[in-house]
Amino acid sequence: MAGGFKERLGIADITDKNGIWKCLLAEFIGTLLLNFFGCGSCVYAGNAPGAKSSQVLIALTFGLVIMAIVQIVGHVSGAHVNPAVTAGMLVTGNITILKGLLYIIAQCVGSITGSAILKALTPPEKAGSLGLTNVAESVTPVQGFGVEFFLGFVLVLVVFGVCDVNKPESKGFAPLVIGLTIAMGHLAAVDYTGSSMNPARTLGSAVIANEWENHWVYWLGPILGGIAAALLYKNAFAAPSADVNMEYSPVQLKRLDNRKDEDGMA
Repeated sequence: MAGGFKERLGIADITDKNGIWKCLLAEFIGTLLLNFFGCGSCVYAGNAPGAKSSQVLIALTFGLVIMAIVQIVGHVSGAHVNPAVTAGMLVTGNITILKGLLYIIAQCVGSITGSAILKALTPPEKAGSLGLTNVAESVTPVQGFGVEFFLGFVLVLVVFGVCDVNKPESKGFAPLVIGLTIAMGHLAAVDYTGSSMNPARTLGSAVIANEWENHWVYWLGPILGGIAAALLYKNAFAAPSADVNMEYSPVQLKRLDNRKDEDGMA
């Protein structure tokens, strides 16, 4: 049992200095880019006329930057760039405890850095709230929690679906599908909660703006939604292991089939 706990804790992960630092750097850079470009679109939209066109602009920017991030660092760290995704991976055993906690720290530091760079490069008269998320006046905090719960739920469900090891054909579409899911979430809910879907993304803006109203909504909602989605996928939707003799490659199996056909003809 002690050995199993140590393995789950992930001591080996954090002692593998080269591997862990690459992963943490990838998560840091990922959330930095997310907050810089994503929240940058919010700043631009705040200075541009047309509420509906601004909503589309924000949705596309967040979706596109996520597509880019997954393509850039997906092979390094898995491109979680979101504590809700990491929490889902933690409860299903896809990442060790210590590594998961370090991921979340790197994500938070990256998002704060991205928002800080955005503030430094934005003229004060155009900065506005720098992409700060908050519940709309007509929406209660509990409703906001529900919105963020389902946004986190669908995002993590999609992430698990495209990253299922028994569905290797779907991995090539991961950047596109995850990016479109992010865009969908923004189109659906940006008027209600700002459509964070990501506690780290909201934290970066909150730290730089020093505004914490309803901040709990953006941590509990997506994380609990992500955990629920991860458990649902693992126990109900996960693709079964392929019933193939892995001793042979596909080419070798085809050769064996051809040989059987030749023997039958003889």
